[in-house]
Amino acid sequence: MQVQKSKPGPNEILAVAAELFAERGYSNVSIRDVCRGAKTSAPMIYYYFKDKKGLFKAAVSEKLNLRQFISGLRDASESRQVEKAVGSFVKSYLSAFPEAAFDPGLYMRETAKLDNRSAEVVSRQLDEVETIATSLVQRGIRSGEFRAVKVEEAADCLIGMLNHVIFQKIHFSKSLDIEKKGEAITWFFLNAMRP
Repeated sequence: MQVQKSKPGPNEILAVAAELFAERGYSNVSIRDVCRGAKTSAPMIYYYFKDKKGLFKAAVSEKLNLRQFISGLRDASESRQVEKAVGSFVKSYLSAFPEAAFDPGLYMRETAKLDNRSAEVVSRQLDEVETIATSLVQRGIRSGEFRAVKVEEAADCLIGMLNHVIFQKIHFSKSLDIEKKGEAITWFFLNAMRP
């Protein structure tokens, strides 16, 4: 009895395509490359995604979705104790940051120009992260645990310190002790904010 192999569906094709686009960029990936990697045929890709641009759009949408990350940050910052909420926010940010969302190949189209639509999606979602950090600072000021400061600037400083660690990890492949970095950032931020 011959066992029939299952054909890859859209999720398997999308996973291969996202990896290839992130690695090589849009213009350096062909439908044939995706077919070889996903062990499928071009008609299957056209059936699910219409064309190469549709495949790219689906891959970018999948990778650039920061919803789970943002939801985790919201949950982490819900503690009534502001110090604990800041520590949880920092820990969650550093441990769950969606690094794959920032593979440069996902933003490149036919040229070296950034794909504006993708950049706008990420920008809007990162604004939500800033809103969470701003809320933490406001809560600290209202409770008297933080001194009066320009709220947005304090939130920007916190996120800037976190992004510095992420940047080193992603772009320079630095081996970092994320837990220690998180503790240092939390300590520094809380001490800077105390009245």
